Amino acid sequence: MSDLFDDARRVGLERRIDEWLATVHAQHPNVVAAQRATDEPDRWMVRLHGEVKEFTTIWLRLGQRTLRYETYVMPFPDENSAAVFELLLRRNERLVGVHYALGAENAVYLTGELVLSSLDERELDRIIGTLFATVEAQFDDLVRLGFASRFSSSQ
Repeated sequence: MSDLFDDARRVGLERRIDEWLATVHAQHPNVVAAQRATDEPDRWMVRLHGEVKEFTTIWLRLGQRTLRYETYVMPFPDENSAAVFELLLRRNERLVGVHYALGAENAVYLTGELVLSSLDERELDRIIGTLFATVEAQFDDLVRLGFASRFSSSQ
């Protein structure tokens, strides 16, 4: 079992996350917002402007043992759902530190979790970069398959 972080260690991690997000927001032009959630003190949001998907919003949640992270990818597919889910499962096999899942309202998410003892700025960078790059690389294929009839008249 991973270490249980006490209040003092959690406060230190919260401060490091706040500082890292401020640096990322200031230095990376794709980051349009990076801040602590106003309604939950142990949750942060990073919003990135993409080329394929207009915006990707990544949520980080600090627990007592782990940092959970997720991003919304797309709604439940209107059509070809078996093919979409097969594609997602096959892509899960190649992903490191994240996986596709059905989340709230059956929407498709990318999600993952990291033990707090491994949390540092490099891991935060990797997490944000992996989620963003994965969405950017796969969003178009997923949407075109899951909502094919919406694209057939525009081709």
